[in-house]
Amino acid sequence: RPRLWFEILLIAVSYWTYSLIRNAVPEQRAEALSNADWLWKLEHHLGIAVEESINHAVNSATWLIVGMNYYYATLHFIVTLAVLVWLYRSHPGRYAATRLVLFATTGVALVGYYLYPLAPPRLMSNGGFIDTVMVHDTWGSMASGDLKNMSNQYAAMPSMHIGWSVWSGLTIFALARIPWVRVLGVLYPTATLLVIVATANHFWLDAVGGILCLAFGYTVARLWYGALPHALPKLVPQPRTAGRGRAGGCPPAAAGVKKQRLLPSPNRPTEDTHPPARPRPTTKP
Repeated sequence: RPRLWFEILLIAVSYWTYSLIRNAVPEQRAEALSNADWLWKLEHHLGIAVEESINHAVNSATWLIVGMNYYYATLHFIVTLAVLVWLYRSHPGRYAATRLVLFATTGVALVGYYLYPLAPPRLMSNGGFIDTVMVHDTWGSMASGDLKNMSNQYAAMPSMHIGWSVWSGLTIFALARIPWVRVLGVLYPTATLLVIVATANHFWLDAVGGILCLAFGYTVARLWYGALPHALPKLVPQPRTAGRGRAGGCPPAAAGVKKQRLLPSPNRPTEDTHPPARPRPTTKP
């Protein structure tokens, strides 16, 4: 298992690098809005363009939409970190491979942000969507409000809210043993999908892009480790030592020593040798 301090440093530096590169990608506002219009038309053609209806319906319940705004701004990080900590403590043999899936997923997403700038629905000029963070003045979101200039607003494809939440959900479902915890593993990415659509931060197809990135991450881990993370041993295999002889009652020093045949001493008789017979004394007649 990797050292804890190294893991903390690695995750912190990796996320800082991801944020730096993501925000360094040119926003390309005109192209991002054009891509959003095209994607919206494609969803209409596919018959799945219901994001606006969901956005307006959920926004009518203030308590619900405000809760979703906070969900979007916080659980994305909290749950992902919690799953990493759980893996590190309870499944050390699978930790590195599962972490590699997450890192590869996030890394390939950066390519998508650069190659396909996309405006979220809430920024479309003719989409009719409601920017729920702006309307309800929700604190803490990097997507709208006072913090919007700190984040690339036109990096909606692929959705890493979906990529990370499905990663978390699959990991929990595959490795947890308590049934209700496994159910939570299924519900978490499902709820995240509803949240990203209701808050007008993503299209349905952004979620598909996030899942494709996750599939790439699992492929990388499969090629590197020879198996998917959940199929690896739970614990880190320990190297074999030379102390196996202790179980049989032999002292450690003698465990790897071969028996040597003792050679007889030339000055000491053995079972196979006898001293020379003395001549009998003779008597004169």
